[in-house]
Amino acid sequence: MRKKLKLLILICSVLMTIATIGFFAVFYEGEKPTIKLREDITIIGRNSTFNILFSDKKSGLRSVSVKISQDGEERTVVSSGFTAKGRHDETIAVEIDYKSLNLHDGKATLQISAIDYSLRKNRTIVSIDLPVDITPPRISLLNSSNYINPGGSCVTTFTLSEGVKKCGVEVNDDFFTAYPVNQPGSSYYISYFAAPLDANEIDMKISIMAEDSAGNTSLRAIPFRIRNKKFRKDNMHIGDDFLRRKMPEFSYIHKNLKDASPIESFIYVNEKVRSDNIDEITTLCKETAGSQLWEGTFLRLNNSATMARFGDKRTYYYGDKNISKSTHLGVDLASTKNAIVEASNRGIIAFTGDLGIFGNTIIIDHGLGLFSFYAHLSNIKVNEGQTVNKGVSIGRTGFSGLAGGDHLHYGVIVGHKFVNPQEWWDPHWIRDNIEIKVNISSR
Repeated sequence: MRKKLKLLILICSVLMTIATIGFFAVFYEGEKPTIKLREDITIIGRNSTFNILFSDKKSGLRSVSVKISQDGEERTVVSSGFTAKGRHDETIAVEIDYKSLNLHDGKATLQISAIDYSLRKNRTIVSIDLPVDITPPRISLLNSSNYINPGGSCVTTFTLSEGVKKCGVEVNDDFFTAYPVNQPGSSYYISYFAAPLDANEIDMKISIMAEDSAGNTSLRAIPFRIRNKKFRKDNMHIGDDFLRRKMPEFSYIHKNLKDASPIESFIYVNEKVRSDNIDEITTLCKETAGSQLWEGTFLRLNNSATMARFGDKRTYYYGDKNISKSTHLGVDLASTKNAIVEASNRGIIAFTGDLGIFGNTIIIDHGLGLFSFYAHLSNIKVNEGQTVNKGVSIGRTGFSGLAGGDHLHYGVIVGHKFVNPQEWWDPHWIRDNIEIKVNISSR
């Protein structure tokens, strides 16, 4: 009987020990919560937002808080408590509004804390010393007048009161990057930008935008005048011979055209493939040299006649039926068959290859977001990454792509938009609209 009693006492003792250990392991555990910032925080701006992940895998989160201190005064940004246990993970979106928190430029300390549901109330505190910058960059225009053609190019130069992470020109919903120019005695930013074909002074807005590392943004309107310009309307008649020659090339590449009629194939190529090709060109022109590579007037194809102009509004007919439309985004130049094509100015070969409706194509980067474009070539004599000088032979004219006959489709691209090449063939336009502005900036 005594043995059984001793055994029972022993078992009870063991169970009590286990229960005590379990109680302390669960309710008196000593593991602290973890705090993880979803984004790197290096500076506080006017409206800084970031996300914080709070975690406690054992007893769960009891409360979390975010505070910011400046000049010895502590301000609470976020404070949350959890009445129920079991909240093991919580992501808090934090927004720091400098006005409501009465912050100013200078040093501050961000303090993030979390307490768990352990009886020990384990606490984790993360302190981060950060600068506060609530002053937007100051933009100073260096060019006061801008006369722009619809579908044309323009350049502006400006200075900023501080270094920025992004700046450029906004033309309605389009953004054109600005590039820093640093030379002896002068430092400024330069941005080439394009006006849409339907540009007018009522609907168009042009502003310089600058954003610093704290996210503070400034806008400065650019004064401009839009010149009057009308674009031609051109009716294009599509014949069976053209369809028989050209559509099989595209049907072979685009398998969804396998069972399409020649007219259906043409409509698809002229609209969908054209749009995809222009999107691809936009992507290709995102990378550019950070300095001006070109000099002087751009060259035009030797001894050539203009067959189609920039901005032509084309309507395509098959018989008497209107089947499709497009806008011509270059100038078609015809010379002798397989005429030598020269680089219109100095630059770096950014692309060579087949480009859908444009056929064999070369794109030359002239720096600062300016490119020249050569399409429908019969052959290509240069390689990507190669530097070429003005007048160097780069290929020969042809009728690859959607071309009906031997010619050069020549284009100019500013940022990511095709612009009228005729401006860049005109030495007076270049002097009055580009060189004078840059020379003013470098004084």
